Amino acid sequence: MIRFLQGKIHPQMDGTVIIVTASGIGFRVFIPGNSPLYKCVEGDDVQVYTSMAVRETEISLYGFQNEQELELFQLLTTVKGVGSKAALSIMGTAPLQELKRAIAMEDPSVVQQAQGVGKRTADRIILELKDKVDFNPAEAGGKEAIASAAEGSERKIAVEALEALGYSHAEAEEAVRLVEEEDLDSEGYIKAALKNLF
Repeated sequence: MIRFLQGKIHPQMDGTVIIVTASGIGFRVFIPGNSPLYKCVEGDDVQVYTSMAVRETEISLYGFQNEQELELFQLLTTVKGVGSKAALSIMGTAPLQELKRAIAMEDPSVVQQAQGVGKRTADRIILELKDKVDFNPAEAGGKEAIASAAEGSERKIAVEALEALGYSHAEAEEAVRLVEEEDLDSEGYIKAALKNLF
């Protein structure tokens, strides 16, 4: 297995980069849509951590900027029904810590943003990986991160409640977003959001 590649990067236009090593071999590597590697310019020296997928008809390399991203990618591929391409798509939906937060706090909405990943698959990922991801809210941003996650959860509940009252998702989400107060519970956000809907 190829753990990482060091060499000069040559960005492509199809979701891949070519890494040319010192020996002159060019490796085609698939990378997530939000990878910082896209910011590299032609010929930059890089180190890319890789996972190799072997199928009957092809051998593919999937690359990441660091080992933490690689580890989450490999963890995703352990879930039944999640192949390398689906895992790569999931990795491209959000930054690493946000993905870990979503999985650990059982928020499938982030995972569902990935192309080809439906609610059932997202729920399976949450169920199987929520206790395996090494997400620590305190390490991800201290008390502010914990408070932000809690507030986000309360706002999400408020959006769902407004949808149950007959408002569209877009209307409910916008009304809750416009609530400037922080540290409200879901009921508080619902009451404040309703004012924005009249």
